[in-house]
Amino acid sequence: MKAIQITEFGGPEVLTCTEVAEPTPAANEVRVKLYAAGVNPNETYIRTGTYSFLVPELPYTPGFDGAGIVDGVGEGVGHLKVGDRVFVAALLAKRNTGTYAQKVVCDSNAVHRLPESISYQAGAALGIPALTAYRALFHRAKIKPGETVLIHGASGGVGVLAVQMAKGIGANVIGTASTEEGRSLVKASGAAHALNHITENSIDKILSLTNGKGPDVIIEFLANVNLETDLKIIAPYGRIIIVGNRGSLEINPRLAMMKEADILGLALFNALPHEYNESLHAVEAFLESGILQPEIGEELALEDVRKAHEQITSQNARGKIVLSID
Repeated sequence: MKAIQITEFGGPEVLTCTEVAEPTPAANEVRVKLYAAGVNPNETYIRTGTYSFLVPELPYTPGFDGAGIVDGVGEGVGHLKVGDRVFVAALLAKRNTGTYAQKVVCDSNAVHRLPESISYQAGAALGIPALTAYRALFHRAKIKPGETVLIHGASGGVGVLAVQMAKGIGANVIGTASTEEGRSLVKASGAAHALNHITENSIDKILSLTNGKGPDVIIEFLANVNLETDLKIIAPYGRIIIVGNRGSLEINPRLAMMKEADILGLALFNALPHEYNESLHAVEAFLESGILQPEIGEELALEDVRKAHEQITSQNARGKIVLSID
């Protein structure tokens, strides 16, 4: 079968399409014939060999997210059968097989049914983005109906799903995006307000939308740029959830003291087994209820994976980049 492999760490050029042996599911594992695979920023870090959560043995096939049909089940798997439409949301560190391939094998609890109304491409846009959005909102922020949440970069793969989830449980959502197209997507996803990225010069705007209080929750994807501003606009006793960061910064801790604000980090690799399973069941329920509608930013062929890795780190990324698999 075809698969993308890394035989040495480096830039996008180390991603090579090659022929590999078809994997065989062991006990409590499922093999999925994939029609689409999602591309995530952390996969670009893994490719370089510098990702603190995972430095895989080589050769390695990247990819955590995908969608397709079950075409093999191991002993002990009772909730899935051959032919089921499914999405894969797997942290596959224990095997060097990922979703950038025609078939993937993973733990059965990482494979969930995909409603007929959801395309394989949309199913591949779930996985890490949906689990990250859920964990940020519900495990870390413990958001409640009626609260106001500010989602930075709300037009990206995680941001769109976070907007939909927060709106779906009755929160008031404010999203930011850098382009007019992105802001239109944020509004279409359910945000009450879609703004340009908040800076020191636009603090008054966000405060005016919250009657001077500020948002109760901020989902932050670029903490090294935005954290100080976040602390200035967060509501008293608010929670700032750091989902992404690309450097260091210097801030005055008194800003957090004055609000008694919580700054909470999030890394999906730290999710406990019960949190991971809860998140997957919640995502499946959100799909079935229609709350979640994944947004595809661009669809590329599996062989164009290098281009996908170049684009996923762009500041203007919109929706989820998906690889289509023959």
